[in-house]
Amino acid sequence: MAIELTDANFEEQVLKSDKPVLVDFWAEWCGPCRMVGPVVEELHNEYEGKAIVGKVNVDHNPEVSAKFGIRNIPTVLFFKNGEVVDKQVGAAPKSAYASKLDAQMA
Repeated sequence: MAIELTDANFEEQVLKSDKPVLVDFWAEWCGPCRMVGPVVEELHNEYEGKAIVGKVNVDHNPEVSAKFGIRNIPTVLFFKNGEVVDKQVGAAPKSAYASKLDAQMA
């Protein structure tokens, strides 16, 4: 299961990670988020050991959501060395997320 990221553990899990990180900002009431969720889970399994794949529930973690200016969900941010290097707003096919993650591993 994708890592549950919170206001409390975000810095440790994402900003201090030595691996590329994909972060899915979502909410339970968001229809498109429910479409992205299974894709994020698949990516978590496929990139295990190579990248961190996590999810932030925006309703439960307002600090980190505000810090990164999350206005629309789903929003997926891609981090490398603690910096946002790419993003995908709205639902997208799995290949879109995978190619953005792969680009951070090059």
